[in-house]
Amino acid sequence: MKIGEFNELTLLRFTSVGAYLCDEEDNDVLLPNKYLTDDMDLDDKLTVFVYRDSEDRAVATTETPRIQMNGYAYLKVTSVNHFGAFVDWGLEKELMIPFKEQNLKLEEDRYYLTRLMLDESTDRVVGSTKINKYLEECSKEYDPNEEVDIMICDITDLGVKVIVEGKYSGLIFRSDISRELRRGELTKGYVSKTREDGKLDVRLDKVGFEKIDEEAERLLGIIKERGTISITDKSDPDTIRETVGMSKKTFKKAVGSLYKKRLIALKEDRIEYLGD
Repeated sequence: MKIGEFNELTLLRFTSVGAYLCDEEDNDVLLPNKYLTDDMDLDDKLTVFVYRDSEDRAVATTETPRIQMNGYAYLKVTSVNHFGAFVDWGLEKELMIPFKEQNLKLEEDRYYLTRLMLDESTDRVVGSTKINKYLEECSKEYDPNEEVDIMICDITDLGVKVIVEGKYSGLIFRSDISRELRRGELTKGYVSKTREDGKLDVRLDKVGFEKIDEEAERLLGIIKERGTISITDKSDPDTIRETVGMSKKTFKKAVGSLYKKRLIALKEDRIEYLGD
């Protein structure tokens, strides 16, 4: 039975306090009454999350935590005491972040990027904010059009930090941010470069002619609908992003594509639609 993870278990017996579930090795765990439903019966297969309660006993729940084992999420600190900080992870018993796993002093009512892990010395699930300690160096060279899972993290002067595929550190440069991003958001992206230090340069959009054609078509639709847009390839990146929802680099390539096809006219302070 895996602590801190979902387990598929068999309903073994009912008691006054709940139902006992067992795995294939006959390890059993209590599913308290509050999680039982009328349709549960003996020998049913149930998928439950197993962790340890305040008395260090293994217990099962049908609730889903906000974070998965070895995964990351922004969690709110609810209290701090001499043991460490406690965060709300969606289950009845709050998750502890020991002082030794804090990269800075945690404060109540603030959200921190947290990793869920198993403390092998105690067999307890704990959290850690020492994120860099657990991220790996990447040696893989990605196809620039290969879609990857990314988690949006903190904003820096260079851009937005991300976690790629749940294990690599990455950065989306400001010039490549084509839409509003929320901290903790899970989305898709593309790796444009694997750096020598094992970190990744990431884009939100595909690179190459396929992407430019898509964006050129979208930009043409915007210009066609409005007749004209009051930006040019000399406008600042934030204005371009707010007006058409794409990075300045992508915008310039899309404009170039449309101009070559004589679908738009470039004026000093605007771009006009020329018609079909």
